[in-house]
Amino acid sequence: MSLYAVAGFLAAVLPLVATPGASLTLLVQRVTTRGRREGLPVVLGTASGLYVHAALAALGLSALVMRSSQAFAAVRLAGAAYLLVLGISAWRGAGSGPGGRTAPGRAARARRSTYAQALLGNVLNPKAASIYLTLAPQFIDPGRPAVRQIVILATAHAAVITLWLATWTFILGRATRAAASRRFKAVVGRISAAVLVALALRTAAA
Repeated sequence: MSLYAVAGFLAAVLPLVATPGASLTLLVQRVTTRGRREGLPVVLGTASGLYVHAALAALGLSALVMRSSQAFAAVRLAGAAYLLVLGISAWRGAGSGPGGRTAPGRAARARRSTYAQALLGNVLNPKAASIYLTLAPQFIDPGRPAVRQIVILATAHAAVITLWLATWTFILGRATRAAASRRFKAVVGRISAAVLVALALRTAAA
């Protein structure tokens, strides 16, 4: 696969990466309420979700979902329901975060939970799947192994989204330290929850 094809793919997905969505909203909620370290599991979960979509596209399973209106609707509604659950959970947890240092075991469980939430939020997003079914094929050389090229594109995509989310993690970490009051964290948490609920409703109505 040529570098021009990879660059063209990245140019096409960059506006999608920069568009605020569930991953960025979850990142904002976690970093502002739990600290900068919570950004890492969100980044890893989101990147892992891209590889899941790439693998499904390579196996042809995503194509079956996209072509079946019933399967597509099921995935879309499952994604909407999951975002709604995340939004409600974030709203209930706003303002009730730990007021000191978190025990190592509890912190590790929280990071694993955040990773799983970011992963599922990406996997259950039909729009993310469509990238590897409608956009990626335009940059694949039919004369070379398709699976390898899909992996290359997914890796480039993951690198870009990792850089994007890592940049926001740094910015949010600095801003949170500048306004580290419980009230500030509660407000940000509720705003993030409202955005997640709005994304859920939009996904369900799409």
